[in-house]
Amino acid sequence: MLLSKPASFLLTSAALVAGHGYVTSIEVDGKAYGGYLVDTYYYESNPPDLIAWSTTATDDGYVSPADYAESDIICHRGSAPGALSAPVAPGGSVKMTWSTWPEDHHGPVISYLAKCDGDCADVDKTTLEFFKFDAGSLISDSSIPGTWATDQLIKDSYSRTMTIPSGLEAGNYVLRHEIIALHSAENKDGAQNYPQCINLKVTGSGTARPSGTLGTALYKDTDPGIYVNIWNTLSSYTIPGPALYTAGSSVTASEAAITATSAQSTAADETASGPTTLATTSRAEPSESAQASEAVVVVTTDATSSANTPTATSTSGVLSGSCSQEGYWYCNGGTAFQRCVNGEWDASQSVAAGTQCTAGVSEGLAISATKKCREFSHLRRHVARNNRVRA
Repeated sequence: MLLSKPASFLLTSAALVAGHGYVTSIEVDGKAYGGYLVDTYYYESNPPDLIAWSTTATDDGYVSPADYAESDIICHRGSAPGALSAPVAPGGSVKMTWSTWPEDHHGPVISYLAKCDGDCADVDKTTLEFFKFDAGSLISDSSIPGTWATDQLIKDSYSRTMTIPSGLEAGNYVLRHEIIALHSAENKDGAQNYPQCINLKVTGSGTARPSGTLGTALYKDTDPGIYVNIWNTLSSYTIPGPALYTAGSSVTASEAAITATSAQSTAADETASGPTTLATTSRAEPSESAQASEAVVVVTTDATSSANTPTATSTSGVLSGSCSQEGYWYCNGGTAFQRCVNGEWDASQSVAAGTQCTAGVSEGLAISATKKCREFSHLRRHVARNNRVRA
């Protein structure tokens, strides 16, 4: 399939040389603040006090999946807290503007908040527990590699605006804003994380304090939204990280898999009534042969098959009623799946065309391709990029 977006391969290569980018300016409730200009301030003996965290990533580089358990993933390499905090009201807006972003570095744009117990200027970043409050990912997959939140960010003058959750408890917070580039994510350590952090002081009298996740536990290198081949057609995509917090709710919500024809939707997470995020189409493992690919992609990590048989009532193979193995998956004849959530089987969902699941009940849902791979994954990417020259 030809890419519809006109651009030359040489221009893309030039963008790589020019660097990936970083947040240069922040607008909080209409007031402008400066970002940490890593190509300038890092070399100064007395840089200005900022709300932005400093980093040592002078190469505009990234954090790789191999380092997800290290502190660099929290607010970037060698990061340290900003000295200042910007006041913002619940329901207020924060606009993050990047210096630039390469057009071919497609992927999600995700933002988190974590409350500081005290002044964020003195916080130990390894103790911060983040909850996700804003996320964008696959917008359309009408042409490979799709239209992503990064494309929208570029269109919006390299910026993204997010809303602070209403009812949020007053206090000091670190906002973690991040782009994850997926252009090489068909390789297990190929995703690229570009986190940026700022300090906020939330005002008002809100009482909501969402539970969070340590920065070093946000992602795994095997997450389906991290280890994914965007140079294959995707009808859905799983946004990495914990569940999306829904403002004004006492529970969090998990983001549903994003279909190629819709922008973004959310569903209640396991603590409420909906299933966890699931990409219903998965890419086959990258292969060096052009033979048939039946490689299984396990949606949950360390998934193992189970020989257990469903005990709930069944109509045409669809389960209903109670279940005892919380979080387990049921594949109905290879064509549909359900999950045990809060002791009940949730609604049946069909797998995507060209894929099948492994029938039965198991701890992880395994989805495999049913068609032959006609190209190597890296050749497919190369051809798709070169087609841009002809578009």
